[in-house]
Amino acid sequence: MRKYVIIDKSEVSLVDFSKTLMTSENTLFYSLDGTKTVIKYEGDEPFFLAGKTEYSHSEIIVILDTDFWRENES
Repeated sequence: MRKYVIIDKSEVSLVDFSKTLMTSENTLFYSLDGTKTVIKYEGDEPFFLAGKTEYSHSEIIVILDTDFWRENES
């Protein structure tokens, strides 16, 4: 099952992309203000994400559907 974790941009340098479903920093999706990103992975929690809140796919979809992550289309 895929899991998702939100991290600060300052923590991206700690990410071992071989342990994630992302291939590099260039494939990350950032919040509109550029301060947060989402890391997704399967299996055991990677060591660099220890202690972070994990989200399911349905939970992260709700989070990403907010004004913090995408522009309001009204």
